[in-house]
Amino acid sequence: MLQNLIFDKRFRSISFQIFLFLFVIFLFYWFAQNASNNITARGDKFGFDFLNNSSGFSILPTLGTWLMDYEVGKSTYLDVYFIGIINTLVIAFTGIIATTLLGFIIGIFRLSNNIVLKFFSSVYVEMFRNIPLLIHLFFWYFAVLRAVPGKREKLDVLGSYAGINVTGLYIPKPLFFDGSTIFLFSILFSIALAFFMTSYANNLRKKTGQQLPLFQINIGIIFLIPTILFLFLTYKSGAPVEFQIPEFKTDGPKLKQGFVKGIGMSVHPEMIALWLALVLYTAAFIAEIVRAGITAIHKGQTEASLATGMTKSNTLRLIIIPQALRVIVPPLTSQYLNLTKNSSLAVAIAYPELVSVFAGTALNQVGREVEMIFMMALVYLTFSLITSLFMNWFNHRIKLVEK
Repeated sequence: MLQNLIFDKRFRSISFQIFLFLFVIFLFYWFAQNASNNITARGDKFGFDFLNNSSGFSILPTLGTWLMDYEVGKSTYLDVYFIGIINTLVIAFTGIIATTLLGFIIGIFRLSNNIVLKFFSSVYVEMFRNIPLLIHLFFWYFAVLRAVPGKREKLDVLGSYAGINVTGLYIPKPLFFDGSTIFLFSILFSIALAFFMTSYANNLRKKTGQQLPLFQINIGIIFLIPTILFLFLTYKSGAPVEFQIPEFKTDGPKLKQGFVKGIGMSVHPEMIALWLALVLYTAAFIAEIVRAGITAIHKGQTEASLATGMTKSNTLRLIIIPQALRVIVPPLTSQYLNLTKNSSLAVAIAYPELVSVFAGTALNQVGREVEMIFMMALVYLTFSLITSLFMNWFNHRIKLVEK
């Protein structure tokens, strides 16, 4: 009986998996016990009670500090933790959207018949992906954003509606009044309706072959509904949303000249440099992924599509890219994860993302290395797992199904 079990492949496979699982559990236990003994030997204790202590340092004003209503001496280290998470999420989410769009455009340009587009896109890819990300970050922060006008001067952007100097980019600030909630809801409703129309148009095309002018329809939906509601609300009770233009003071004492605080909205150079570095660097890798995905589709697909009278743009959008996505999506997921984790390089320019503000300043004050490193690792692990789950779902949704 025992001899039969030994030579049973299924029994050996299950036994090996159980042994491996127990071994991993033992390793985790050993590391945890070892860390606990070392903490006790130093006279410290393991716990998260420090999160309720008041923080004693200032943080660069960001979306995180605004949402958490951060105040030195009153806010806690738990607030600091959430501020770091929010700032990291802002960079990661907006960066993923921007780098995907740019990467797809550059990747398509690399396969263009236009020599100029093909040359410059190739130069872009080779230049940006072969230079370390940290150098990109220093270039944008020290060479570009530190070369703009000083605090008492400005460089106009979009006329007089926005401006930039070494203190940051100053843009109009939205002010919300009565009816703004309904107006914002109409924008979300319009976007949801556009997604529904896209799904309906795709199903109609698959069933009947009829091609709707989807781009024009969606543009009309997204802009027409909110515009009509905005005009109606403005007529009834005044504009639901207005924009406060940044004010630049040129008169009075020299020390008081410059952008007026509290008027308009500012984006600090640290955030701009980090965002540009991550987006432009990651887009170079995504461009190569897109190019490889498109070239993986046999050229006969393109020739057959053009032979039926389809335009090159429709061929690329409806025939080539949908098939190429099954090659593009898996490595694209890795680039999204890299962008999120690479945001930790912000510690080099003091942008208050998670590593900089929590593992830097807060860690130096509190001294709870194990607990704080564990909390940061948990955040990045959660971000990565959520991103992977979403991309796996998307990859399953777009896979080719043979019928």
